[in-house]
Amino acid sequence: MSEAQVAAYPPQVFNPLAPEVVANPYSFYQTYRESAPVYKTPLGFWLVTAHEYVSSVLTDRRFERDFARETTVVNGPGAMEDPLNIALSKMLVFLDPPDHTRIRKLVSKAFSARRVEELRPQIERVAADLLGKVRSRGEMDIVADFALPLPMTVMFNLLGVPEPDREYFARSFRVTSRVLDFIPLTPAEKKEAIAQLDILKQYFTQLINVRRREPGDDLISNLVRVEEAGDTLGSDELLANIILLFVAGHETTSNSIANSMYALHSHHDQLEELKRHPEKLSAAVDELLRFESAVQLTARSALETVQIGGRTIPRGDFVVLALGSANRDPKVYSNPDSLDVSRRDIRPLYFGGGIHFCIGAQLARVELEIALRTVYEAFPMIRLPDIEKVIWRPSCVWRGLESLRAQWG
Repeated sequence: MSEAQVAAYPPQVFNPLAPEVVANPYSFYQTYRESAPVYKTPLGFWLVTAHEYVSSVLTDRRFERDFARETTVVNGPGAMEDPLNIALSKMLVFLDPPDHTRIRKLVSKAFSARRVEELRPQIERVAADLLGKVRSRGEMDIVADFALPLPMTVMFNLLGVPEPDREYFARSFRVTSRVLDFIPLTPAEKKEAIAQLDILKQYFTQLINVRRREPGDDLISNLVRVEEAGDTLGSDELLANIILLFVAGHETTSNSIANSMYALHSHHDQLEELKRHPEKLSAAVDELLRFESAVQLTARSALETVQIGGRTIPRGDFVVLALGSANRDPKVYSNPDSLDVSRRDIRPLYFGGGIHFCIGAQLARVELEIALRTVYEAFPMIRLPDIEKVIWRPSCVWRGLESLRAQWG
């Protein structure tokens, strides 16, 4: 097709929040990938679905994160006056150099490969303790009882959240799944997201003030020291990025744990392969992240007019990169819609790419590996009786389950 023909040809109605798409976005991606892999959506942004183009844009310095423009295109004029968007705009994931470079350098030490390996015993203890609490029940909700509290507890420890304060977050706090979507929030969703933001701002402002008076050996204390030492980290940036670390540090990993168990129990031959050869688990983590990516979409804005896949993307336009689609591209992976724990040469785009490659990627991999190993060692006969009835949280950016019931014994 010519560029004009492709521009006039929507492969299907563009509604990434349709229930059937939320349940299975991969057939939706396939349609676009095969007929219009670089597509201008009716919502004003471009959708890129082919691995070749997604991976290219992620590392192309002609693209950047322009959160203000992206938000204005999606939500209309005045969107950046919204308190939710003001807070998001200061977070590392939405910044570009020099601010991105400056803040990432300050945070990255806590997520170095050496530091993550030192956390292994702690993560193993947390996982074992969580399973110990439910063992006698003979069942659990994998999401609520295990996948969510495991990475949340790890983040509590990293940030230095006091033990008495953890109960509320562990039992009651779950981020609105649509908060980062490229589809406008409904008034009710926005109200909920702002209320959650206010809770986090109030709590972490108090904790920052405590750490100013009583510093400890934790990430918040270290960032407070940096802030007080000079102008390398402003107070608003400090608060925004502590909130980002708390939310991103547990939400995506919890989704990955539950998604991976769902994938394995949907492919019993692969689950049995891992049980027979547990030494394969570490290498299988990337395949699990490829197959059911907890992060499905990310975005970039064009710094100049760029040609991608035969389409002309004007300067200032922004593109939504379908990571979940790229991870299922048959030009890169044979039988991409099948889980294969023995698959080699996997390059999942789950963690993004370029300067925005996820700072917590190594920690997420380790947490997923430990979570799965601990579950299947503790409950080798675990089963998911409602696997055909699972409900996915309504979002086009995050992919995660509302719940996942498990039984054993």
